[in-house]
Parts: sequence; C-alpha cells; structure tokens
Amino acid sequence: MQVSVVIPLFNEADSLPELMEWIHRVMQANHYTYEVIMVDDGSDDESWEVIEKLRAQYNALKGIRFQRNYGKSAALNEGFKAAQGDIVVTMDADLQDSPDEIPEFYDMIVNQGYHLVSGWKKKRYDNTFTKNIPSKIYNAVARKSSGIVLHDFNCGIKAYQLKVVKSIEVFGEMHRYIPILAKWAGFKKIGEKVVVHQARKYGTTKFGWERFVNGFLDLMTIQFLSKFGKKPMQFFGLLGTLFFLIGFGSVGYIIVSKFMDTETSITNKPAFYIALTSMLIGIQLFLAGFIAELVNRNAADRNNYLISEKLGW
Repeated sequence: MQVSVVIPLFNEADSLPELMEWIHRVMQANHYTYEVIMVDDGSDDESWEVIEKLRAQYNALKGIRFQRNYGKSAALNEGFKAAQGDIVVTMDADLQDSPDEIPEFYDMIVNQGYHLVSGWKKKRYDNTFTKNIPSKIYNAVARKSSGIVLHDFNCGIKAYQLKVVKSIEVFGEMHRYIPILAKWAGFKKIGEKVVVHQARKYGTTKFGWERFVNGFLDLMTIQFLSKFGKKPMQFFGLLGTLFFLIGFGSVGYIIVSKFMDTETSITNKPAFYIALTSMLIGIQLFLAGFIAELVNRNAADRNNYLISEKLGW
C-alpha cells in the first residue's frame, strides 16, 4: 500500500462526505493504493454514523471511534499505530487542508528522501489577532528552541515515512511538536511545503486562546523530555547538588563566623536560614528525581484509550 491518510476529527459530520470524495478522486487520478483512517475523537454529533455510511461506499475507508474525547494527539497516535501505507499523510477534517497537495507530499517523501514534510499555510484565512499573530510567536519560539527551520509546526497536513510514525509516541498535547519528536527519534531530514489554506466551510473552530498557553507549556515539556526524558535524575540531581553545595557553603561560613564572633547566636545569622533552606530544597530535588525515574519506568499504559468501535479491520 502506498498511502495512508490519517484524519483525526471531532464533530465534523458535515464535512466528511465531501472530504472523502475529494481524497478518493485524488487517489484515483494518481493511481495510488491507499487507505483512509478516520479517528472519531468522541464526537457528540453524527460523525460516526456518517463514517459508517461512507464505509459502505468506500472500501478504503477505515474508522476508529473513541468512547470519549481524548484530544487530537490521542487520535493521531491511534491512527499512526493502525497505518500501513509506505507514506502517512495527516490532515484535518474541516476541509481547510486540501487533498490535492498529497501527490507533491508523496514525491517529496518517496523521491526526494525526506523523513517528514510539514505543510506551511503561508496565506491563512484565520482571525489575525486570535490565531495568526499568536501562531507566528509560537512558531518562532519553537523554531529557535528546537533548531528545526519550519514556519508552521502545527499545520494539520503533513507527510511521513511509515517508519517515522511507528517510531514516535504522540501523547498529551504533543501533536503540535511532531517534527521535534521525529528529530528526537533520529529522523533529521525534515522538509516544508507551502500549502493552500482554505476558509472553513462547515462548523466552527474547536480551539481557543488556551491552546497557545498550553502550546508553550508543551514546548517546555518536550524540550525537557528530549534531553532528560530517559534520565530525569541527571536534571534533578544536578539542581539538588547545586543547592546542597550552597547549603554546605553556608554551613562552613556559619562555623567560621562563630569562631570569629562567639557572642552572636547562629540563628541570628542569615546564612543559617540559607543553609537550612538550600539543604531542604536539595533533598526535595533528589526525591523528585528518584520519583521521576520510577514514573519513567512504569508509564507503559499512558497511551491506552477506550475504543468503542472499529470499521474495516
């Protein structure tokens, strides 16, 4: 199979028939063998019923339905696990991503050797103040901190070699940082393609201002995980050692000053409280490192999701 198209969705019943017909038309025109995996992230509209009807019309369509809403990262992760095509294309279900882009993505992956190609919505039809400006700030920070030269980390349409999606784990809200996860996994040939961003035809956006706050917090998380995810004790132990040294230095200062000034009480010296506080913080950081190591070794179930139904398997 040449192409797997993974589509996470939440309450997109109106757009699914047009999207599926569009994808089918592109695949037929380019003679691709393909599958479309629609992951219903706990929709409370008729999205799943629409997928069932489309399945009867398109044999290439497969569906995964979550029992409740887990988020886009969970939907992508399940889609990645199910994908079988040589290249995997992700796109949003709201028709703002164009399936007509797929052949160029396919060429960049198969013929030009990219591990991952991310779309760049150079011209956007989103609100300038609520989405465009915050997105530019967020992308600039992500670009600077990761060293990956992409203009649009969070673009919904991307293409991957199959081995890339099988090598990464997308959880929490990490779908925004899949290029960073891929680089962290050793896939460094990451490209970018300008794509057409279409105005939303059905429904309303599912994202608000909070996603930008969460985005920056997630960026801090992914940077920490990339450096210390498998060795958290090195981070917490380093800080703990630093605070212990400050504490021991303060203790030494207290001892020396006591010999020089025997009349002043130790508890009246600021160094006493600095030493006490620093050593307590050092102990807490060491304990945090040990707990993080234990959690890291026992987190095998963090990507188990309740799936109520499947189609096509």
